[in-house]
Amino acid sequence: MIIYDRLFVGGSWVRPDSPELLDIASPHDRSVIGRAAQARPADIDRALAAARTSFEKGEWRLAPPERRIAVLRRFNALREENAERIAHLISLENGSAGWFTRAGQPGLTRQANAYLKAAEEFAWEETLVPSDPSSPVRSVVRREAVGVVAAVIPWNSPFSSATAKIIPALLAGNSVVLKVSPENSLSMGFLAELLERVGLPEGVISVLPADRETSEYLISHREVDKIAFTGSTRAGRRIAAIAGEQLKRVSLELGGKSAAIILPDADLAKAVAGLRFGSLLNNGESCIAQTRVLAPRSRYEEVVTALKELVESLKVGDPSDPDTFIGPMIRPDQQERVRDYIRLGIEEGARLVTGGPQLPEGLERGNYVTPTVFADVDNSMRIAQEEIFGPVLVVIAYDDEDDAVRIADDSEYGLSGGVWSADEEHALAVARRLRTGTVTVNGASIAFDGPFGGFKASGIGREYGAVGLGTYTEYKTITV
Repeated sequence: MIIYDRLFVGGSWVRPDSPELLDIASPHDRSVIGRAAQARPADIDRALAAARTSFEKGEWRLAPPERRIAVLRRFNALREENAERIAHLISLENGSAGWFTRAGQPGLTRQANAYLKAAEEFAWEETLVPSDPSSPVRSVVRREAVGVVAAVIPWNSPFSSATAKIIPALLAGNSVVLKVSPENSLSMGFLAELLERVGLPEGVISVLPADRETSEYLISHREVDKIAFTGSTRAGRRIAAIAGEQLKRVSLELGGKSAAIILPDADLAKAVAGLRFGSLLNNGESCIAQTRVLAPRSRYEEVVTALKELVESLKVGDPSDPDTFIGPMIRPDQQERVRDYIRLGIEEGARLVTGGPQLPEGLERGNYVTPTVFADVDNSMRIAQEEIFGPVLVVIAYDDEDDAVRIADDSEYGLSGGVWSADEEHALAVARRLRTGTVTVNGASIAFDGPFGGFKASGIGREYGAVGLGTYTEYKTITV
């Protein structure tokens, strides 16, 4: 039993406003695996007051970038030393299969290293060459911290979402209140323990698990200068409305319903092996999951059969079992949501290839669903348009390349996508046509040096690398 009966506020563990602890349930069997304090508005007030005081005092904000880089480098090293424990905690509370949480640890290192490299090369201050050589005025352009950042993250990939925000925000000199999901109170409590050890000044960082009502209190607070959010599009619209009314800076990484285009010349065995990860990573609870598989009519049944065989080969079960590929959904309500979508797909007339709404045999005590593949799906169906956030794939036929691009773009989302072809340059040409923020060719992994984010209803702004670092800064121009 893991217990966090204190909240991490401004770098110190303090008593919460409410002494009541939340039971954290295992998605595998719904047993209680931990208890944790949850933040209330009074705790938010305290964290923001500490953040504002630290920012105005300027010890962190005005520190040389080299000092901030050194502190975040220590944090990254400390996280690497504790990678196994982090992976274990996320599997325990999220139900993510162990292969996924362990495989994600090197990605966290690459993410952090990309930010650190960007900070080392960043133009924190530069003098512009006058466009008019005869001008007696020169301009000094500075990139300075925005202020107090409210970073709000979802439950599905807590460490990745957290570090994607706090590392660049801190590198830029901001003070940060990180609001995490109640379900992640254990792994995020451990994140707070690591942050406590790296040498940040008092008040610079808080880590607070809290419910939605308290989250809205945070983002609406007058002491917040910037909101950095990852989560659902519905919540993102609400946050954007609040930010617009109050003129807060905002960045939003939202939902997705990404398409994988299998071109006629693709090596199907390689494509399906890649979609094992690209479409079903993290139990399907991933915003970048490529859950719409677009197949040419000439090879349609071949693709459907290959996906059926793939999904039926994947072990569903205890996330701690090394043979498990797909674990349980995080909560019972998420389990029922996914099962409802499977029922909806049947009602809409899609062909159920494998899976269905029934519970996996022997796993009735947990939040499990049966991985499902639908064929004969029209892109207008709700199962093809709405984010299910579970291991459910839909296979859509296309006539030609133009039709494939049209179908892929026929979505309110534009976060990710993939193209598979034996001709890499041709795949790249197709990728250039897609209206989406990230496209992988032949299963390439996401690179953390380049910007990540979405078109359309998938968000505003970008994360990762120099572009992601820049979103936590304001421009100041000094003319001399």
